[in-house]
Amino acid sequence: MHWKNISTSEDLELIDAISNESPVIIFKHSTSCSISAMAKMRLESKYDLPYPAYYLDLLSYRNLSAAIAEKYKVYHESPQVLLIHNEECIYDASHFDISVDELKEALAYEQGE
Repeated sequence: MHWKNISTSEDLELIDAISNESPVIIFKHSTSCSISAMAKMRLESKYDLPYPAYYLDLLSYRNLSAAIAEKYKVYHESPQVLLIHNEECIYDASHFDISVDELKEALAYEQGE
């Protein structure tokens, strides 16, 4: 799994632009939280989706975490995964609910499968 880092508001604009062509995954990670580390490992070990995956270090970029919550109308949680398509969050999960299988189900639903 290749993470692309989110470190500027321009990165969020890029995610929106890409999401008009393809779904995009955002993972909000707290580097000091063991639950977040486990969620990240679960994603990395099973991620086989052809979509770009972005990573936000919450401790370094708290302002961007707040911007993501506001922009995509989700309650901020950590860890948290968001699925963005057409500039909207179509799925989000946090803590132990984060899984690749759940992302796949959300994508299948969005694509009418």
